[in-house]
Amino acid sequence: MTSRNPITVVGAGLAGSECAFQLARLGHDVVLREQKPEKRSPAHVSPGFGELVCSNSLRSDNPESAIGLLHAELRRVGSLILSAADLHRVPAGDALAVERVGFSGEIEKRLKEHPRITVVPGEVSTVPEGHVVFATGPLTSQALTDALEPHVGEKLYFYDAIAPIVAADSIDETIAFRQSRWGKGGGDDYLNLPLTKEEYLAFVNELRAGAKVKPHEFEEPKYFEGCLPIEVMAERGDDVLAFGPMKPVGLTDPRTGRWPHAVVQLRMEDRGGTAWNLVGFQTRLTWPEQKRIFGMLPGLAKAEWIRMGQIHRNTFLDGPRLLAKDLSLKNEPRIFFAGQITGVEGYVESTACGYLTALAVHGRLTGTAFAPPPATTALGAIYRHVTGDAHPEGYRYQPTNVVFALFPPIEGRFKKAEKRVQYARRAVADFDGWAPHAPHPVSPMQTAAVPERVVA
Repeated sequence: MTSRNPITVVGAGLAGSECAFQLARLGHDVVLREQKPEKRSPAHVSPGFGELVCSNSLRSDNPESAIGLLHAELRRVGSLILSAADLHRVPAGDALAVERVGFSGEIEKRLKEHPRITVVPGEVSTVPEGHVVFATGPLTSQALTDALEPHVGEKLYFYDAIAPIVAADSIDETIAFRQSRWGKGGGDDYLNLPLTKEEYLAFVNELRAGAKVKPHEFEEPKYFEGCLPIEVMAERGDDVLAFGPMKPVGLTDPRTGRWPHAVVQLRMEDRGGTAWNLVGFQTRLTWPEQKRIFGMLPGLAKAEWIRMGQIHRNTFLDGPRLLAKDLSLKNEPRIFFAGQITGVEGYVESTACGYLTALAVHGRLTGTAFAPPPATTALGAIYRHVTGDAHPEGYRYQPTNVVFALFPPIEGRFKKAEKRVQYARRAVADFDGWAPHAPHPVSPMQTAAVPERVVA
């Protein structure tokens, strides 16, 4: 049984396009609202659906990476976006690069030709009646943001302020020590990197001199005092960081028995403790500069960076607090969200979220249980991020790409490359177990394009 009344999907980016397509495929009538070509956000150039910034925006297609594994799973569930990408693929090594005009045109053509989808152009500045999915992306218009806030119950976030994340097994624990300030909490909730005065001043000087990302014209820097870029704090004086996010009080270095001159605290990013966040290190340094400058810190000389820090314009919800397990608003269940507005980062992750939201809406309207893929799969990891299940208690919700740190940890000790294989192999097996329960056909893993060690 499908819905009698059409479902409104707002936004024809990757998330909205995927969501609309999957809902129609599942037998629902959809009204797809898209402001282009009448109006464009500051980041958009073309008038078409599913616009990408560059040809390789879909990133690695290697299934031994978290993003490549997500590609494989989306292909298996019949993703519109991955189908269009494969059709318009251009050579780029193991990256999934596309010819952007053809890719966008393919998405728009298939949506407009679908008998269950009605495309209505024009800006949406009020919340439509009935069941609605908002997939309006990181640059949601001010008018729509204002209209959403009474339904959400609070203001939406307008900027990412993301600190870098480092792999746990790449931190030198002969230097780092586990300890909470004054022994509070569990006593060892944080990893601490101690700095001497000389190390601290050298670090501060490099922060000031490091190359920064230039903001887009629509990203006028308006920083919150409680969440300043670390380089901005460094520019305010030599001692600002030592009395701010790098303050050493209450932390005793077991090697010296004293408080260090300054400390970098790392907080657990995932429940398995495989990834750690540099607390207070949100930054606009370029990624190469982050790797160079943060690599100066004691204990991080051989750091493997899972995510780099950034600050940019991004309208998003605090998913774990505001969204129910079916990705609808807790206080108004007819309203669903998909894509970057839920707190995922990246085109493919947005596509995945669009797919998951379509399954959730379908479950609601048909009275069937919404059963997302298992936590051990890439789609399941995206879902667990948005719902908060992938993160420890007290985690400050921020957008993220799909990374293996969102997956439940692999048991046993493996070298880096072998660990990725183990994550991928487990994901494939568990996805196979979920496939019979999906509300649509699921194709087998495309073994011809996947190393044997992943599907063995």
